[in-house]
Formats: sequence, C-alpha cells, structure tokens
Amino acid sequence: MAFSHIRLGRIRIGDPYNSPSGRRPSAAPFLYRKQQMPYRIQESAQVDPTASVGDGSAVWELAQIRERASLGRDCVVGRGAYIGAGVRIGDNVKIQNLALVYEPATLADGVFVGPAAVFTNDHQPRAVAPDGTPKRAADWKPVGVDVAEGASIGARAVCVAPVRVGRWAMVAAGAVVTKDVPDFALVMGVPARRAGWVGRAGARLEEDGEGRWRCPETGAVYREADGALSEGEEES
Repeated sequence: MAFSHIRLGRIRIGDPYNSPSGRRPSAAPFLYRKQQMPYRIQESAQVDPTASVGDGSAVWELAQIRERASLGRDCVVGRGAYIGAGVRIGDNVKIQNLALVYEPATLADGVFVGPAAVFTNDHQPRAVAPDGTPKRAADWKPVGVDVAEGASIGARAVCVAPVRVGRWAMVAAGAVVTKDVPDFALVMGVPARRAGWVGRAGARLEEDGEGRWRCPETGAVYREADGALSEGEEES
C-alpha cells in the first residue's frame, strides 16, 4: 500500500488522563521512537495538537480528531470519520469511513465501528431554548456511548446515548440502539432487539442444550443464565 503526502515519525505523547491504557507518558511533549512504528496521518486530515495518537495508528483523508481525543495503538480512522473532543479510544480499534463518534464516547480495545455509523451525545436535541434563543454549549450536558472490548457496530447503525454496548456484542447494520446491549448479544432492527448470541469470532452461536451455546467456527462453549451469556470452559 502506497502512502503519499503522509506525516510520519512524530508521535504525540498524550495526557495520562486521556490515555486509554492509563500509562504515564514521557514528560517530553513529542518523542521520536526509532524502535516503534510511528503513526500515519494524511495531509488532508485534521488532528488537533492536543489529541493523542498511538504508535502504528493511521488517520486517513478528511478525518477529524478533535481536541484532547485519545487514540490508542494500531488503530485505523477511515476517510471522513469524526472523533469528538475528549473521546477515548483503546488499542486496535477500526473506525470506518464517515463514522461519527461524538463526545464523550469511550471505545475499548478491539472495537469495530462500521461505515457511516453514528454515536449521538444529546438525548433531547434542540437547536433553540424554549424561549426561542439559540442553545449554547452551557445549555445542555452531553451523554456518551460506551462500547466494551471487541464489540462491533455495523454500517449505518445509530447508538442513541446514553447507552452501553457490551463485550464482543454485535450491532447489525442499520440498527438503532436505544438500550444497553448485553455481552455477546446480536441485536438488530429499529429499535434494536436481541436476535441471538455471537462469540468472539463474530459467528452466530448455535444452541447446544442445557443453557449451552457453541461457536460453529471455533468450537468455543458459552453458557447462558438469567438472560446473560458468559464464556465457558471448552471440553477436552
């Protein structure tokens, strides 16, 4: 893959309060690490100087990363994607083209956000106050979407904050999420409802009797109890 007109080699060291890993960074504002791969930012992308971009990450054309946002290692931010101010993103996260991630969203390690997906941040959106005057930043309090480890958000899905998407859950393309999604749940529709379970591999699980579910791809076993799914021990 060719990279033309890309900024390389300068690594922004983030504020420890914005770092998804919580590790304390170097005191130096910028550091060149020869032993590690620098991040890559296309010239047409807008990355605020106060944002933190992790080693090995790539930010593509026309993407925008706002002030104090924190992006982990080995992430991809696609063309035209938007990352709001102060958004916290873990390692190995993929945010596809035109996705909109508004603050104060939090994305854990390994999250996938499909093309044109939207994370909202205003549960009662209005352009004006009851008296007809324009609403300002101080007139409302943003609420966020929290996406746990390994979860996937399908293309053009909308997550209506405040809401949490559980570990390794999968939101189908075009779904509108208005309630919390359990770990490993497959949800779809408008509004989104659980339609099954998925495993770490992303495949729909098959029922295996007595509250057990099995992944058809990996053979991993999961157990259901009280409407929740947890990872079980594989049989020898």
